[in-house]
Amino acid sequence: MDIQPRCYDKVLQLINKGIDIPNPLTLDLGDEVNVDRISGRGVRIYPGCRIYGEETVISAGARIGYEGPVTIDNCQLGPEVELKGGYFNKSVFLEKANMGLGAQVREGSILEEEANGAHCVGLKQTILFPFVTLGSLINFCDCLMAGGTSRKDHSEVGSSYIHFNYTPDGDKATASLIGDVPRGVMLNQPAIFLGGQGGMVGPVRMGYGNVVAAGSILRNDFPENNKLIIGKLHSPKTINFTPWAYMNLHRIVGDNIIYLANLMALEAWYMHVRRPFFDAQEFGPLVYEGVLDKLLLAKKERIKRLQILAEKAKLYSENDSEKKRDSAGRKEFHEKFSEIETLFTGSTQKDAVGKERDDFLSSFDDIKGAHKTNYIELMQGLPLHISVKGTVWLQGIIDTFCEKAKIILPLFNMFSK
Repeated sequence: MDIQPRCYDKVLQLINKGIDIPNPLTLDLGDEVNVDRISGRGVRIYPGCRIYGEETVISAGARIGYEGPVTIDNCQLGPEVELKGGYFNKSVFLEKANMGLGAQVREGSILEEEANGAHCVGLKQTILFPFVTLGSLINFCDCLMAGGTSRKDHSEVGSSYIHFNYTPDGDKATASLIGDVPRGVMLNQPAIFLGGQGGMVGPVRMGYGNVVAAGSILRNDFPENNKLIIGKLHSPKTINFTPWAYMNLHRIVGDNIIYLANLMALEAWYMHVRRPFFDAQEFGPLVYEGVLDKLLLAKKERIKRLQILAEKAKLYSENDSEKKRDSAGRKEFHEKFSEIETLFTGSTQKDAVGKERDDFLSSFDDIKGAHKTNYIELMQGLPLHISVKGTVWLQGIIDTFCEKAKIILPLFNMFSK
């Protein structure tokens, strides 16, 4: 008896569109998948792949499953993306982004143009700016990384690197900012190098042009630029462990507020600058919607994790009988957290309006003209005086959100050194 898979008709539709599927009977296509969101131009799907999700988009030139089976679930793929093997869920991959065999890229991740990873890389709530390169055997969840100017000059994370994003207290208010949005989007900053077999205990902020020696474990912020950083090893010892103590709570919360403010700036950049470039691509508007959705997921995740931290910090200050030095600030953090949440769940529109934004957009539009549709090439050739205007605008968004957070939490002193 001739047994046909339930997705047979849809697979035939893909083949008739011109998609190269060498072994159609091995492709599992979910009933909910919209074949009209899969391009018929230059797409190749290798044997053993699974494609699910009504929001899935696959643009022209995509290569899926060359090194091993791939599962795609509600992801948006831009042109010429290569997913060589692994699991990909609720994430966006912009033009020429690629991931190697054994990748696991989970919800809230955005890989911008030509960002890439080798084999066995785990990402979740991760944002990689153009050209950022990850080696093999890496866990790099809850990060935003920028830096570099081209495929030959890119920020890189060495193999066997870990971003430690989960604490002994069960917290994940640990998002690290490696570079930043206002300078990173301009594609004119020195690359950042994180040496292999090392790690970063989030949250951490890192400046541009920094080189971290292999094997280093970072536990503090390094906002300065162009430094060689050699992580300090701990001497063996045994001390009492106090749950929820959060000795550096003001720094942890401050870094989270800065990270959230950078997400707001990135959202404004996509809305005001990047959108027309997506409009010029097949399925570009759908990929653009996917990016905004992932930024929303990222904000929700960071707010959720901060709220959990506020609850635990309050309980510690109430039960601690020896250390009362920051109990007022912890109480304030807990009681006013809803105001912090409201601050970052609103629109960036009203915060982005101003002379700095208008000055930049006017100059940017003059350079872009009517026929320049390649975002990367345009940014790489952007004159310095114009990129400076853009950085001032985006940094103004971040500064505005941070100042408002300081007003909400006057006792917390979260941006102190």
